[in-house]
Amino acid sequence: MLVYVGRLVFYAPSVSICQTIEVLSIGDFLALKSTIFKATLQINDLDRGYYQTHALILAQHPSETEERVMMRLLAFALHADDTLQFGLGISSEEPDLWRKDLTGQIELWIEIGQPDEKNLRRACGRAQQVVVYTYSGGSAQVWWSKAQAVLEQSKNLTVIDIASDSSKALAVMAQRGMELQCLIQDEQVQMMTASDIITIEMTTRMRSR
Repeated sequence: MLVYVGRLVFYAPSVSICQTIEVLSIGDFLALKSTIFKATLQINDLDRGYYQTHALILAQHPSETEERVMMRLLAFALHADDTLQFGLGISSEEPDLWRKDLTGQIELWIEIGQPDEKNLRRACGRAQQVVVYTYSGGSAQVWWSKAQAVLEQSKNLTVIDIASDSSKALAVMAQRGMELQCLIQDEQVQMMTASDIITIEMTTRMRSR
């Protein structure tokens, strides 16, 4: 199987499950102020016919909340495949997640939060598809109200809002070591631990066309 750490690829034939290991960056991984989250994420996506378990290591940026870390994890679950990787995200020119083909062409670019609209339009020029997941309730609505007219000119952009109650409930699930399951069926999403089940409430603000 292939295990990804930053830009490096390791072959691990003894591992029986598909594992994708993500470190935000080697520097962040080693930084004293970073918090490391380890998650075993089992994905059962009936809509896409994708069933796989991923072992993830996420380095929480010093300026990043647990709510945002879990939003990155949710976005991974919603788009998971063997080539999806976490980018450097915060304080970089890379997205939070992306997928490239064998030639290096960016097939999918995913941003979390409220990205700058100019940077987002630039991303739309670089990637085949761009997806933004907003959250945090009122501030996300204010961002969308300001950016909507400009962003609707981009034909390859999808913007989805995660309800504040859902993102905050995900933040409560955040642990240094997590075992999670994500069930996706008929566009309904549930995130589960051994003791909790969260139904993710999502609203599509715009869809690529």
